[in-house]
Amino acid sequence: MTSNLPSPAEPHARARVALRFVVLLGIVSLFADFAYEGARSVTGPFLAVLGASGAIVGTVAGLGELMGYGLRLVSGPWSERTRKFWPIAIFGYIVQMASVPALALARTWPVAALLILSERTGKAIRSPSRDVMLSGASQHIGLGWGFGLHEALDQVGALFGPLAVAAILYWRGQYRYAFALLLVPAVLTLSVLLVARLAYPRPEQIAGREASPPAPSAKGKYSRAFWVYLAGAALVAAGFADFQLIAFHFEKAEAFPKLWIPILYSIAMAVSGAGSLIFGKLYDRFGIGMLVPLTLVSAFFAPLVFLGGFGAAVAGAALWGLGMGVHESTIPAAVTTMVPAERRPSAYGLFTGAYGVAWFLGSAAMGVLYDHSIPAVVIFCVALELLAIPVFLAVRRLARHA
Repeated sequence: MTSNLPSPAEPHARARVALRFVVLLGIVSLFADFAYEGARSVTGPFLAVLGASGAIVGTVAGLGELMGYGLRLVSGPWSERTRKFWPIAIFGYIVQMASVPALALARTWPVAALLILSERTGKAIRSPSRDVMLSGASQHIGLGWGFGLHEALDQVGALFGPLAVAAILYWRGQYRYAFALLLVPAVLTLSVLLVARLAYPRPEQIAGREASPPAPSAKGKYSRAFWVYLAGAALVAAGFADFQLIAFHFEKAEAFPKLWIPILYSIAMAVSGAGSLIFGKLYDRFGIGMLVPLTLVSAFFAPLVFLGGFGAAVAGAALWGLGMGVHESTIPAAVTTMVPAERRPSAYGLFTGAYGVAWFLGSAAMGVLYDHSIPAVVIFCVALELLAIPVFLAVRRLARHA
């Protein structure tokens, strides 16, 4: 197939091509999130219906997140070594999308648990390759804007997927119908992905020849700024409570009707999507320094959701969603500026792998603390988030020096 990429002498044309590709990938993520976030909104109670205990549900959820991030330590270097970004991404999406509707066929909790872990594995396989292609296409429209626009479209699916599942449950009353009907967005995901593959066979080259950022060569070590930044991001991840724990607290506290729990999650997803667009633009203008005020503000989700009433819970859910928008767009976008293009697959794999391990360890610690003292959970969350701020300031100084 003849490439539709313009020549390097056409920067405006390249920007238009890059924007179209970013939007196309965003539509892929919209349908994908519709499918798997819709499923993830009810996998906990579905496991319970199949006879799983609370400990099993918690273990499966935590192990799934660990696999979803940790396996990128393998998939990132794999894509860097082979440079086969499309085949790896497509394989990962197939694994992930096949696992979601297959839950409708699960009759025992071990089978359902394996499918849940399979979905997370598929995401781990495809994410580094997709991020490399996304970063390459975003060079001419702004890294923050490119990642932010993609995340905003991503969050549209994350917003409406759980609401669609809730509607199906209201209509039919069975989880299996919800999982089965999620086959529709799963098929749409793979269809749009195929269109993107045919239209843009080498999206990492859309931006043309890239100027190497101030980082070591592909054969050397990662820069000091990258490692310091990874430490700061790990602190943020460890101090960011998973919504499953927040929802568990809402259920246990009985502060408001249960119907509001998925609605609060939808509010968080809406804020996350809008924040991705706004903060992506601000990142392109102000750089990594934007993470300082964003981290400071989002840290206060913890006292609002764990210690306040209904009004505080709404505000806390919105701040939690703001933090998710930063996690999914601004934080990964900054990695692109710290490593050369040749090393980005491994860099994204290493970064997201360490990020996921930190998230898992932090979540486990919060679960233990919650059984003893809710204020201790709040202190833990806020303290780790605030500890990340001087680390981000140090990264900004290193970037300026470079």
